[in-house]
Amino acid sequence: MGTKILIVDDDPDIRNLISVYLENEGIDTVQAEDAMEALKLLSSKEVDLIILDVMMPNMSGIDACMKIREERQMPIIMLSAKSQDMDKIQGLASGADDYLTKPFNPLELTARVKSQLRRYRRYNAGTEQNQSTLEIGNLTIDTGNRQVSVGGKEVRLTPKEFAILELLARNRGQVLSVGQIYEAVWKEVFLKSDNTVMVHITNIRDKIEEDPKRPVYIQTVWGVGYKI
Repeated sequence: MGTKILIVDDDPDIRNLISVYLENEGIDTVQAEDAMEALKLLSSKEVDLIILDVMMPNMSGIDACMKIREERQMPIIMLSAKSQDMDKIQGLASGADDYLTKPFNPLELTARVKSQLRRYRRYNAGTEQNQSTLEIGNLTIDTGNRQVSVGGKEVRLTPKEFAILELLARNRGQVLSVGQIYEAVWKEVFLKSDNTVMVHITNIRDKIEEDPKRPVYIQTVWGVGYKI
């Protein structure tokens, strides 16, 4: 079964442009003109990745992303004409794995799609390393099935959130800098101005901590980084 990408944008020219570039790489695509149509498609089709526009009528890409994350964990790349840091933070906070501003280079988008697919498949490959269960207090991380629970209650994390939590758990007691976390999870050079890791840490705390403002599991070591 081949790779299938869902392209969600209210501009048909953009949808078709993305589709042409992806299909030239042997990747099948399916299109939706808005978030409502995308959610309907997802109820009957399996896709490996979603390219999701932020500004759409009826339901925004931000709201759609949060809705999708209630049940699905495939990578989501957001597209937006907004380039401000807060817009990017909002997109990542809603559960997106990557964010690209319009106008974009279709070749760059294609490269990011391939990169996200590689990472997602690697983390879901069931290698010998991730066949274990990590337990820290009431927190249980099943790395084989990529499931997290707190006190026996399942917690849904995005692929990036899971990767960060697993990285910290496997290095329990060790302080990892923001740069170390970013480069280990994203496999890219870290830029000091990038606050992507901070946003993801906040999201994880919101999901696993009883009181995110007084975290029990992920501790901040000011001026250094984070640790479990």
